[in-house]
Amino acid sequence: MARYAVNGIDVFVDQVNPLGMKTLVLLHGFTGSTKTWQHVVKALSKSVRCILVDLTGHGQTSAPKNVAVYSMTYQIDTLHELFQQLHLEKFTLLGYSMGGRVALSYAVKYPDKVEQLVLESASPGLKSEEERAARKEADDALAEKILANGIESFVDKWENIALFASQKLLSEHVQQEIRTERLQQRAIGLANSLRGMGTGVMPNLWDDLTILPMPVTLLTGALDEKFVTLNEKMQNLLTHAKHLTIPAVGHAIHVENPLKFATIVEEMI
Repeated sequence: MARYAVNGIDVFVDQVNPLGMKTLVLLHGFTGSTKTWQHVVKALSKSVRCILVDLTGHGQTSAPKNVAVYSMTYQIDTLHELFQQLHLEKFTLLGYSMGGRVALSYAVKYPDKVEQLVLESASPGLKSEEERAARKEADDALAEKILANGIESFVDKWENIALFASQKLLSEHVQQEIRTERLQQRAIGLANSLRGMGTGVMPNLWDDLTILPMPVTLLTGALDEKFVTLNEKMQNLLTHAKHLTIPAVGHAIHVENPLKFATIVEEMI
């Protein structure tokens, strides 16, 4: 575990199997941290070097008050400088949900760095100005509620949205792990993350899918019907892509079936 000074931000990085021959960079989702991958990395072989990053405003990485440093452009530049500090030449990049949007954005800007791209329950953003405006308004409103009511009030509601309904089938121990990770976040970090790189403000990357040169693996849970349909559309635009839908799980495949998830990732690498 270490912190790196990057673009004026202290970025927290955890490394597992540092002597592994293949490098896998993992980016968590909204309200997540490096801890979200704990069961996945344990299931991977020691030949896979895992680099887990806390994104801006999350986990143990800085949560600045300045919204500008949360923009997708700033986040991508921060990651790129971090990877240079870590001396990463080429690697497999994996991102979940918000982290998937970050991973895709990075691959679009720095395609030569990404050997393979793995997107779990991710999207390329929203196509129309109307969609983006509506989503931005909703994200801004949610950010205000987080700041006004605090983390615990937010988590009480967040863990009960339809997107995470399938997580109610997990053991009480795993559900508590997820809740604890969410409760350890900071209100300003989550609020500014929504404002700075939420789906409503990120660039529309649909057209960029057609020019990505690296192999792309799209992973969705069968119970997450919205993202299954969305990723089917993404697959049709990507040149080198496969889309795998995992049965009996929802949005967070890596949490709901970490062993299956790890098996897929290792076979792909």
